[in-house]
Amino acid sequence: MKLKCLEERFSICKLSEPHVEDLMGKMVFLAKTDEEVSLVCPTERVPEWAMTREDGWRALRIEGVLDFSLIGILAPIAKLFADAKIGIFVVSTYNTDYVFVREVQLAQAKEVLAGAGYTIA
Repeated sequence: MKLKCLEERFSICKLSEPHVEDLMGKMVFLAKTDEEVSLVCPTERVPEWAMTREDGWRALRIEGVLDFSLIGILAPIAKLFADAKIGIFVVSTYNTDYVFVREVQLAQAKEVLAGAGYTIA
């Protein structure tokens, strides 16, 4: 399986309510539940109205379109990272999955994946 390390640096934020501006830009992930509003966006695009934010995240995108019938794509990756004590934040979209790791652990994450036979672009 091939993953691509995206160049952008990301922040994970908590908002009181989403604004239209939160959806602008090349890459944003917005989730709203009955309990919270979360936004993942490039660090330079963090809105000033964010209640809290965690900076310093990098994204690894699983390459290709993942069919909904595929099972067990994220579990082995999550286990590898858990065994290596690398925390993750995962976002799934219609087409694929994104695994976010702290930038300070990015090199280690790439080594762990490569050691398990994953290709990192």
